[in-house]
Amino acid sequence: MIRTATNRIRKHMPFTRMATSDGFNVAAATRLRNIARTDRSGSLAMLESTADGLSDNQVQDRHRIFGHNEITHARSPAWYIQLLQAFINPFIGVLAAIALVSLVMDVMLAAPADRDYKTVIVVGVMIFLSSVMRFWQEFRSNRAAEKLQGMVKTTAMLIRSSHRHQETDIRQIVPGDVFLLSAGDMIPADCRILQSKDLFVSQAMLTGEALPVEKHEYSISDADHRMPLELENICFMGTNVVSGAATAIAVNTGNQTYFGAIGASLAGKRAETSFDKGVNSVSWLLIRFMLVMVPLIFLINGFIKHDWIEALLFAIAVAVGLTPEMLPMVVTANLARGAVSMSKRKVIVKRLNAIQNIGAMDTLCTDKTGTLTMDKIVLERHLNVLGQEDDEVLKWAYLNSYHQTGLRNLLDQAVLEHAELHEHLKVAEHFSKLDEIPFDFQRRRMSVILKQHNGKHLLICKGAVEEMLALCTHAFDPGEDTSVHLERDKIMLMDEHMRQAVLHTSRRLNEEGLRVLLVAIREFDSRALNYGVADENNLVLTGFIGFLDPAKPSARPSVEALHQLGVTVKVLTGDNEIVTRKICKDVGIPVNNILLGADLEILTDEMLTAQLDSTSIFAKLSPAQKTRVVKLLQQKGHTVGFMGDGINDAAALREADVGISVDTATDIAKESADIILLEKDLLVLRKGVIYGRRTFGNIIKYIKMTASSNFGNMFSMLGASAFLPFLPMLPVQLLVQNLLYDVSQMAIPWDTMDKEYLSQPRKWDASGIARFMVFVGPVSSVFDYITFALLFFVFKANMPQHQALFQSGWFVEGLLSQTLIVHMIRTRRIPFIQSRAATPVIVMTLLVMAAGILIPFSPLAGALKMQALPPGYFPFLLIVLIGYCVLTQGVKTWFIRRFGSWL
Repeated sequence: MIRTATNRIRKHMPFTRMATSDGFNVAAATRLRNIARTDRSGSLAMLESTADGLSDNQVQDRHRIFGHNEITHARSPAWYIQLLQAFINPFIGVLAAIALVSLVMDVMLAAPADRDYKTVIVVGVMIFLSSVMRFWQEFRSNRAAEKLQGMVKTTAMLIRSSHRHQETDIRQIVPGDVFLLSAGDMIPADCRILQSKDLFVSQAMLTGEALPVEKHEYSISDADHRMPLELENICFMGTNVVSGAATAIAVNTGNQTYFGAIGASLAGKRAETSFDKGVNSVSWLLIRFMLVMVPLIFLINGFIKHDWIEALLFAIAVAVGLTPEMLPMVVTANLARGAVSMSKRKVIVKRLNAIQNIGAMDTLCTDKTGTLTMDKIVLERHLNVLGQEDDEVLKWAYLNSYHQTGLRNLLDQAVLEHAELHEHLKVAEHFSKLDEIPFDFQRRRMSVILKQHNGKHLLICKGAVEEMLALCTHAFDPGEDTSVHLERDKIMLMDEHMRQAVLHTSRRLNEEGLRVLLVAIREFDSRALNYGVADENNLVLTGFIGFLDPAKPSARPSVEALHQLGVTVKVLTGDNEIVTRKICKDVGIPVNNILLGADLEILTDEMLTAQLDSTSIFAKLSPAQKTRVVKLLQQKGHTVGFMGDGINDAAALREADVGISVDTATDIAKESADIILLEKDLLVLRKGVIYGRRTFGNIIKYIKMTASSNFGNMFSMLGASAFLPFLPMLPVQLLVQNLLYDVSQMAIPWDTMDKEYLSQPRKWDASGIARFMVFVGPVSSVFDYITFALLFFVFKANMPQHQALFQSGWFVEGLLSQTLIVHMIRTRRIPFIQSRAATPVIVMTLLVMAAGILIPFSPLAGALKMQALPPGYFPFLLIVLIGYCVLTQGVKTWFIRRFGSWL
């Protein structure tokens, strides 16, 4: 019998991945609609359960079928997997290939006496340092994020036939389990309400709607025509009870819940971000240059020198020279420094690449609740019947909320924030509570009955506008005194004109995004305390109270700051468009166009793409629709950031180029995010954008400096190889020169960027790098050829026996010009005059230049097959370097005029 019942349940609940447009598992959504249509007894029968709960045998059988009530979703990989992933990088692949070829040629195929480990060691050290640095920074960030989201054990009060009530781990809940809910409880499964009292549930984490929603046990006849989230008798796993109490029955558990459907949608590989695409494009650019230049140099040297082994070794050294082997380390060091700087501003960077992505971000999609708003309901307006601000209305609302028994909802708490009224009204002395008529979903109002100082009874009622207006026969004439006063205002008859005026004011407040209640009173002579619903008539309307989750004070300056940085802010929310429009106006987001979830359903991708740029508000969106908007924005070429904290944001967080969440977010949102803010504030994001652009600028500096410099060097190599009877520089010398230059670049993460560079989003542009290499790289070759002529004709280093002098001279000139060019390329301004590098960069470049000059005179000269340079060489060197700087500045000015960009 039990197995047969479970099989029937299982038929209704297949494990399918099909999803509805709002993100629900199709079978699970159908099941919720079916059970929402039935009454209490029908719901119990459908799930083969009873009001006393399931038996132990039923529970065991269903556990075998449905498993534990838990969500499976991706977690941070083990440390050794993270370490392995740190080595998977296109640049590191290039370096590893070079190291492998060098290992074969220089070590394995070489005679024991000729084995040379230098290339393998240098390249290996570069690979190791950059990968370990990346691993350590990301490992620490993931550990910090895991500490933030350490979950406490969550329990629910289950009713089972073997033991009436028992606190049980929610993992043990199965479909058909009956459990109790009260204020503060997390809903442990998608469930049907069987019985409730004043139940309000916050679904903000699923829908983005700030205000709690009312839930009840009554059946819904049109359930088939509603979205599951709109069913008032269904509660969803992960949401919270704000007030009231209920008995519910579990319908869907684990991955079959709405929460679980979202978790399942996050499985698999993350989308490729702007950073990933940029790194890949630059990697392939450098590889293509290498595939052209290296074989060319190998063949030229082989045919001219007739020493093919030496030509191959030289070609390998050229490959190393063309490859910015420090790039993984410079990138990682820049990103790690950015992560450390951001951590000081209460930002945890889980994935280092996100720092560059946040700098490249030109569109920020954000949820509304808690990001733009305070995530706190406040009493925004208290108006009399004429629509004027009136503290008398606040007085009546305060007396009602203060004397309400049981758990107060968020609206009552907002009224009670006005504690200054307590003393002024002498609440304890002048009023004592006699009775209460509690809230219910049919009446949509509640009343308290107070005994006044004069002995009379006062009924104060507050509730929904339409229901309250039908009960009011009179209204207070507020007069000119709108302050709190103890005497009563005059009473006037409520005619049809006044009713229409009240409805008009209510609609106006609704359009401003406020939730509106009416407050009314009725006075009775002293009587028996048998007050009931029948006494809620012939009321005197006092006025309106309007509630809102208001905009944060910091939101407007934050949005303005992001706009100034070239970042467009769009709001993607599950909340309604009226509230969202109001908040966007308050914070300075232009309300050009609004699209609703229902609109998205009927728009094709092409139609929606055409409207994306002109639309700033997307309201009433499902999680799948948020993800769709993010994807289409990316397809239009935007680098998209997404900021959210709910379950409904997780898929979009994962899809975006940079996902941003907060420490108070749901675990699934934090796991999907790249960056976690310890403060839910857009001002922190502005700093992150600037750090991202500074970090990216320093990375691009290194790539353009190194790629153009190396490209120029290879041009010089190509020419020198064609006419010199010896190699212009030995492989080991080329390697040491490259290593010294790379050391000078290690200070780049500490460099600054010009203000104009930080004012716009910055993206990877392989074509821009290629253009830069082609136009700027050969400038160094001009002065290399001048140096060659100087050494060949003036200093007579034109025979193989004099090659050490030639090689030493070019080693010094090449290193100094490469290092000096750092200051020329790092800014579009005039270096040293209009823009000066950071002190660490200046110090490091000076040290490397000094080392380069001293090496030919040092004991290392013999090992590197160099010799001391004649004193007469250095005046020529100074002229060459000055000429190089002047010509580079001229080319820079022309390049900026011609192409409109520099870095």
